[in-house]
Formats: sequence, structure tokens, C-alpha cells
Amino acid sequence: MTQPVPSGDRAIVSISVRVSAPEAFRIFTEEIDQWWRHGRKYRLGRGRSVLHLEPRLGGRLYESFGEGPRTRIYETGQVLVWEPPARFVLEWRAANVAPEEKTEVEVRFAPSGPSTLVTLEHRGWSNIRADHPARHGEPVPAFVRQLGLWWGDLLSSLREHAAGKG
Repeated sequence: MTQPVPSGDRAIVSISVRVSAPEAFRIFTEEIDQWWRHGRKYRLGRGRSVLHLEPRLGGRLYESFGEGPRTRIYETGQVLVWEPPARFVLEWRAANVAPEEKTEVEVRFAPSGPSTLVTLEHRGWSNIRADHPARHGEPVPAFVRQLGLWWGDLLSSLREHAAGKG
């Protein structure tokens, strides 16, 4: 039985992309570095990093910085569910949280005529204390709103990238 989700525990964002569900899934996962925005707000490495998503159960979402033996890796997530082309779930850990402080990001791809509805849910914030720096000092409703806007920016970038494929 699914446990009820506490109020303020999640942000949900949806966007329509004008490609099939399998193509939307592929673009999201295989081309993540191409559509994921650059800059301090979205990446640790700002403009000099590469984002990777290993396409499998147990795969990692990570950012790499540098080249050769000086390459550094920062792992943000691990794939908990891998069901192409319908959905995947990541265990998510922001840069400023302890290893046991984890949230989840679920991304679903639903066909909708010639387009696909991509829905992203970032949940589990009740596991992160209210005064944690990841919450930026915001009360729960304001934090969840900002989190939704952040993911909305990223999904808008996904849509723009997918539109260039058509």
C-alpha cells in the first residue's frame, strides 16, 4: 500500500514535447547534457562540466569536471526504476546533503496525440529537515514553488531541444 505523501513534500511539473514517447525518453536520457541548462543555478561545474545518465537500473546521474586523470565526478542520483519508454525513477541527492538525505525524482512519458506529456515529480523532501541549506531558508510552500520553477526551466529546455529534432 502506498503511503500518503506529506503536504509540501513534492513538486510536480509537466510539459508537452512534440515527439513520440520513445523519442522523448531517448532525448531526456541520452541527450541530457545537451538540453540540461548550464550555469551556476543548474550545474556544479557551471559551463565546464558534462552531465551523464547511465541508461540502466542502478545507473548513475553524474556530472564530470576536467579531463584525463584530473577528472572529478559528482554523483547526483542513481536509477531506482528503469522502464523505457514510459518512466524512470532516480534517487536524488543535492550537493549539500549528507549521503542519507535523499529524495526521488520520477519522470513519466505519456503519449498524447503527436506529442508526449513529460511529467516530473521530485518528492521526499519530508526526509530533509526544514532548516537544511538545500531549502534555501524558504518556508515549505515557497521552497516547493521554487523547486517547481527550477524543474520547469529545465523541462522547457528539454522541449526546446526536442523541437530542434523535428
